[in-house]
Amino acid sequence: MAAHEGTNRVAPMEVTVEAGNAGEAAWLDVDGLPQRAGTFWTASAHIITAVIGSGVLSLAWAIAQLGWVAGPAAMLLFAFVTYYTATLLADCYRTGDPETGKRNYTYMDAVRSNLGGAKVGFCGVIQYANLVGVAIGYTIASSISMKAIRRAGCFHTHGHAEPCSSSSIPYMIVFGAVQIVFSQIPDFDQISWLSIVAAVMSFTYSSIGLSFGIAQTISNGGFKGSLTGISIGAGVTSTQKVWHSLQAFGDITFAYSFSNILIEIQDTIKAPPPSESKVMQKATRLSVATTTIFYMLCGCMGYAAFGDAAPDNLLTGFGFYEPFWLLDVANVAIVVHLVGAYQVFCQPIFAFVERRAAAAWPHSAFISP
Repeated sequence: MAAHEGTNRVAPMEVTVEAGNAGEAAWLDVDGLPQRAGTFWTASAHIITAVIGSGVLSLAWAIAQLGWVAGPAAMLLFAFVTYYTATLLADCYRTGDPETGKRNYTYMDAVRSNLGGAKVGFCGVIQYANLVGVAIGYTIASSISMKAIRRAGCFHTHGHAEPCSSSSIPYMIVFGAVQIVFSQIPDFDQISWLSIVAAVMSFTYSSIGLSFGIAQTISNGGFKGSLTGISIGAGVTSTQKVWHSLQAFGDITFAYSFSNILIEIQDTIKAPPPSESKVMQKATRLSVATTTIFYMLCGCMGYAAFGDAAPDNLLTGFGFYEPFWLLDVANVAIVVHLVGAYQVFCQPIFAFVERRAAAAWPHSAFISP
């Protein structure tokens, strides 16, 4: 399985360099585990992969609900909250001294060291339920993008009036099969290349969505939208306005979330100096700033292009139809990105399952090779 996080991570191990094992010790960290090779750049790639998801394409709809004032302000607010809380959580990676203290290898280890008691079980349920929900969401989102590729070709061939409907189930099965294969990657730190590819893909489809928004805005001859967003009346009740505004806040909040895997990302960073916390805080600062710029550009330009009629997804909601091949490129990039993001988010789940399986079947060669 993917995450090699067995019971040997419960307590650090001392490594001694004796005759015959000096070569082995050179490849081990001070806690007896393989040396961490992560850097500021790989950590940044992991964060960007986890943060910039296909949710960026729904930000135009979110701003349409809130308007030109509250929409961008909410994105800046949640960017600050995400960065501030991430810096606090990064300091929880080691207990005691920030450079030599005991490592907390996972989010749950950090909870156990700092809170303990019943809070461990409570936070564990919340974390894993959140991760499972994200994994399901990624599966659905990838199937929608794969289906959108087929629909774009159909619309191009038969016209926009054609329904071009199809089922998402085959695409979900394909995505799941790919994840089974990729789940065999041995360790979290070994998927740095996958995160880099996924980060490049996220910039690709975000840039295409941004380009479409700019082109549509130029075609319109100016910006659409209003200061307060969709107004009550003309088919929108006060209850719908409140509900959609809350949904918009939820979309923006979800678009920034990565705290539930922050500690796991930090555990890939090479040992100090500087401390892992300082490297992680620097990577968080770059990543959150980068994603915020992209979010502002994509969300605002999408709203400027469509105004109150902004689709819930710029690329799969078919606010644009042509050029269809560019839509295909963007949706392929979404699928590739979600393949990588799924692996990044599911590593803690893989680790949890492996620990439980190893404890239940300690003598199994299949579980503990």
